Amino acid sequence: MLNLTTNQNIVHIKGSKFMYVWMLLATFGGLAACVFLIANGLKFDSKYSLFYLGGGILLSPVFLYLTLWSLPGFVPGKVLLSLTEGPNGSVKSKNKNIPFTSIKNIRFVRNPLNLINDIVIETYDGKITKIRTYNQLDDTDFAVLVDQYIYPHMNQDAKTVWDRHVNLDQLFEDAKYERKAE
Repeated sequence: MLNLTTNQNIVHIKGSKFMYVWMLLATFGGLAACVFLIANGLKFDSKYSLFYLGGGILLSPVFLYLTLWSLPGFVPGKVLLSLTEGPNGSVKSKNKNIPFTSIKNIRFVRNPLNLINDIVIETYDGKITKIRTYNQLDDTDFAVLVDQYIYPHMNQDAKTVWDRHVNLDQLFEDAKYERKAE
């Protein structure tokens, strides 16, 4: 479940506790497993010791790389993005502020180099903004977030594009979310 805090008409989106635990297990757990494999491989007390050693040595740089990319997401209470509600609302992240009405397309994309999900916002003036989520935001939570807060204030063309991306039946099945009638 997504961690939302509301301050007046601003919604701050933080990662869910489940995703924090999931990322901790994936990154630090992978590193710990590599250290365990290397340590047991160096004992040479099994006929599989070379496999342990080789697997630990081969996988440790991968898990170290993924851990270093994910570290900024582990800051407690980190706000991934903020949404200002209403017809004059906007998406705010770090130093970027994008009005809902200028959004042409919004997607949730996994970066192939670091395996971290990014929110990619394309505006009508051709600018593309990437908001890093550090895998603290789930696909379903992202779809509900956009559909609930951003969708009602988007231009009709952007709504059409979003309707092609989102499956409302699946959202209802997964998150019990129904789009409010306009």
